[in-house]
Amino acid sequence: MAVQMELARILIREEYESHILELREVEGDRVFPIVIGPNEAMAIERRLMGKTPPRPQTHELLASVIGHLGAKIKSILIRDLQDHTFFASLILDRDGQTIEVDSRPSDAIALGVAVEVPIYVSELVLDEVCPQSSDGGTFELGEDGSDDLPSS
Repeated sequence: MAVQMELARILIREEYESHILELREVEGDRVFPIVIGPNEAMAIERRLMGKTPPRPQTHELLASVIGHLGAKIKSILIRDLQDHTFFASLILDRDGQTIEVDSRPSDAIALGVAVEVPIYVSELVLDEVCPQSSDGGTFELGEDGSDDLPSS
């Protein structure tokens, strides 16, 4: 079973090579933080601010290729966590056939934000990373700005 999430916030940490994306459960209180790289963080931030680059970036290019091949991106699924690394899939539809394409979560989320499709996280991954919270709290960085999060 998968749980629908929404993009809650993105933490751009200029002094670090990694940034933090925070997904929040649509119909619940769990918050799902994930470490992403600077390119994906900037692509997501640009899209959220309504800025369109003059030329297609990688995620827009991939969306265009998928469309030209007759498929449509239906959703993004963060499906697994192994050895402190998340695994995701692009869920595509082509002529009624579901196609699942392996992806890094950061790329999948950036693509999902670009084409405005739902993002889901496997219940098993959510249970492992962020047990049910009653306070609806957000993720906090350590005093030195560090995190101990799985990466994409």
